[in-house]
Amino acid sequence: MFTIDQIKEAHAKVKSGADFPNYIQDLIILGVKGYDTFVNDGHVEYYGVNNYMVTSDEKYNPISVAVTVNKELFIEFLVKHQQGETDYLTFCNHAGQCGIAKWRVDIIEMTCTYFDIAGNEILIEKIPG
Repeated sequence: MFTIDQIKEAHAKVKSGADFPNYIQDLIILGVKGYDTFVNDGHVEYYGVNNYMVTSDEKYNPISVAVTVNKELFIEFLVKHQQGETDYLTFCNHAGQCGIAKWRVDIIEMTCTYFDIAGNEILIEKIPG
């Protein structure tokens, strides 16, 4: 099974959203099936087979998540991030500002789903692979 250290090593290669597809390929090789990233503190829960799960520590100081979702603005920020125009922490701040509480990457389905505080799906994207 994979470890947080192995995941950190793969993540260290990511400099912007443009590096995300290669990161996903590295996770597949490790056996990660999916993960949830929590905007409030950056911790991530990684899932594998047979209910295997590891959780990373918080990555940054707390970010508040807006109660009201601004999907249109979030999509603008997301596109900029995916084009490599913003770093990860900036993207997380933008996500919180727009009411995104977490995102779930499903490596089997190759989707990334963004959720609000109440757990409602706000946006589902196909991951380029």
